[in-house]
Amino acid sequence: MKLQLAYKQTDSQKANSLEYIITNAVANLSRVQNLTEADRQEVLGFLKLRPVHTVVMTSFIHDNGLENPNNRGIFYGYKNLAGELEGVALIGHTTLVEARSEDALIALALKARESETPIHIMMSDGNSIESFWQYYSNDKQEPRLVCEERLFEIKHPVIVQETVPGLRLATAEELMPVAIAHAEVAFEESGVNPMEKDCDGYLKRVLRRIEQGRVWVVFNEDKLVFKADVIAETTDVSYLEGIYVNAEDRGKGIGANCLSQLSRVLLEKVKYVCLLSNVDFHQAHNAYLKAGFKFKDSCVTMFV
Repeated sequence: MKLQLAYKQTDSQKANSLEYIITNAVANLSRVQNLTEADRQEVLGFLKLRPVHTVVMTSFIHDNGLENPNNRGIFYGYKNLAGELEGVALIGHTTLVEARSEDALIALALKARESETPIHIMMSDGNSIESFWQYYSNDKQEPRLVCEERLFEIKHPVIVQETVPGLRLATAEELMPVAIAHAEVAFEESGVNPMEKDCDGYLKRVLRRIEQGRVWVVFNEDKLVFKADVIAETTDVSYLEGIYVNAEDRGKGIGANCLSQLSRVLLEKVKYVCLLSNVDFHQAHNAYLKAGFKFKDSCVTMFV
């Protein structure tokens, strides 16, 4: 969805209109502030209003706090004249935005222009990230890649599928097969192999996730058959990413059975399990639906 400007005439008029909006919004930057641990409860309360859509930011705060290099960016908040939060964003490598007013969206987009950490991904719910991008880029550049995503969700009651023997948490000794599988999934989604771009940093991040007890696997002897990462987790939601099934085992129902079983385990402590998937990954969607997931929403992911 493209930004609806005040009037729709020539391209020149559209550009001038966008420039006018941005110019008049610059003053709102004064309402953007770096968030600190002193803001923790206010920010978590703001994000909790939409727990599924904000699970990643909330999990980062629980895992790392609001000020931590592991966030690979900086948390910012936008407050209106009454001093109430209208927007929260993590601006950095993965830029995540929860804006509940146009003023907040514009101001946070302008703040993103100042990011010292190179931005690789931009995400928000629905199509609002497209408007965020227009404000951020002033319509003068295009993202490297734009992916429409489907949000899938599962909650109780859960359909019980065939039990998969051997579904368990990965160990540190299994770092390499897990990292290689996750890199394959990342490359398929973004066109970038993280093992080639920043191998040491990438392996450290995968190892940390394993040590946090968030990587689930099934091995057949030495072969990794299935993998799924709990990228983010709150008291309400577990968010899955990096779902991998070995090429030799695809089309056999293994992925659906593993996801169904994993969801039952995770739903013992959260209300929802959710995941995002590229709109073009039809075979994967069939597995998610078979596992009991339901399509709930759409969003756009931009690779910068």
